[in-house]
Amino acid sequence: MNRFRTYFLACAVCLSCLSVPALSAQEDSLNTAAGQETPKHWEFTLEDVIILAQSKSLSALVAKYYFISSYWQYRSYKAQFLPSLNLGAELGQYNRSIVALQDAETGETHYVQNDNMNNSLQLSIDQNIPFTGGTISLNTYLNRFDQFSPYGAMTYNSNPVNIAYYQPIFQYNRLKWEKKTEPKRYEMSKRTYLENMENIAVTATEYFFNVLRNQKSLEMARSRYESTRQLHAIAQERFNIGTYTKDELLQMELQLLNADIAVASAEVGLRQAMLSLRSYLGLTDDMDITLLTPTHHSDIVIDEEDAVTRSLQNTSFSLNNEISLIEAEAAIAQAKAERGFNATLTAQFGLTQTGNDFVSSYRNPIDQEIVGLSLSVPIVDWGLGKGKVQMAKAQQEIILTQVEQEIMDRRQDIYIRVVQFNAQAKQCDVSQKADGIAAERFELALQRFRNGTISILDINTAQNERDEATSQYIEELANYWSYYYNLRKDTLYDYIYDEDLDAEFDKIIDN
Repeated sequence: MNRFRTYFLACAVCLSCLSVPALSAQEDSLNTAAGQETPKHWEFTLEDVIILAQSKSLSALVAKYYFISSYWQYRSYKAQFLPSLNLGAELGQYNRSIVALQDAETGETHYVQNDNMNNSLQLSIDQNIPFTGGTISLNTYLNRFDQFSPYGAMTYNSNPVNIAYYQPIFQYNRLKWEKKTEPKRYEMSKRTYLENMENIAVTATEYFFNVLRNQKSLEMARSRYESTRQLHAIAQERFNIGTYTKDELLQMELQLLNADIAVASAEVGLRQAMLSLRSYLGLTDDMDITLLTPTHHSDIVIDEEDAVTRSLQNTSFSLNNEISLIEAEAAIAQAKAERGFNATLTAQFGLTQTGNDFVSSYRNPIDQEIVGLSLSVPIVDWGLGKGKVQMAKAQQEIILTQVEQEIMDRRQDIYIRVVQFNAQAKQCDVSQKADGIAAERFELALQRFRNGTISILDINTAQNERDEATSQYIEELANYWSYYYNLRKDTLYDYIYDEDLDAEFDKIIDN
């Protein structure tokens, strides 16, 4: 229910930012029917701000299009395994030149004028074979050759059907290794998108508490000004009846002036922080926003090993390491394939015919077969191939060591984050109690000052302690939620709702 309310609020604010006049007209009609005035004030929780940031911020758009780019890259990879229909053409290949002709009997060379035109069309269906790295092709071909001089003639050459197979032997099979890495890359892009969304949540939390600090500072400054004004009035009355000295009255007047300056300074600070938040969320400047102080969850205790396991299973961290190891293995395979014997087998079978017109070129076709094997065998390469293999193996050892170190660092980092988060809940409990005690103490001190039982110094001390306790509580809350959303990013797990984080990737692609 809480998620639905937050989602509804986020959608309403998004619509207001995209089309403020249209939303206002809709609100007017709804509120007029209900007999109420149009609300101009919005109250946002921390979850509201995060949802808005994840839907409207520039960072969210960058994350979205980065994922879409990865999706189409994966689609392009998969397309390599599907049959492709290709049309090739050479049209209007006109050639007018002087060519040398040699007499077969006398060996004498004569230069004659050549004038011809060549046109051809080829339609083929090609299919890659990932397991072997070969390619099979089914094609049809037609060529027309027009000889204009030194004599006039027209010839058609057709291949009604032709089947060809090209098979590299002992060569590096790119498709075989891509079949191992590309699905992992696409899955990693999904997890990276979720991590980017959680990065946005971390940033939005920082903006939220920056505004909340300034909002509380303004509230405390106004409260201090109001209480100081009341105390100044009491001091003025006591000065008039002679129970207060001129020095004490002037001290109270100075505090009143300083309190007024503090209010103005807090208003400026809040305005600057609010502008930064609105800019990040993409909201209009005319929206009046108040942030609600969030609570913390004292009942959530995260297990260190569970968090480490989820971090290694859910996030892009492990996939990135797996891809690095596969690529290192592929580099070794490529270096070995390039250093030694390799060959390419070519085999074709089809039908062909020639004729002086189109119809005759397809009449009574004869079969044609072409089989060939091309070889490449290095005799002496002075250790070049061996050196490349050893370099690839050394690079693999480096990557293995780096992966092991990164896993150790990751585990340690998650342990530290979990310990900080679990301890922070108690810090929030203590700060919240201290805030309540300091507020109650200030009210008692204020009453005692009115009764004349304590001095200005005592009331100032109580007021400072109240303000410090409130500020400390906000800081502890900021740390709590910062730890929480950083842990969500590092584990892709929501510990409040007890579920893995996910997204509707199909809708992201369709939009």
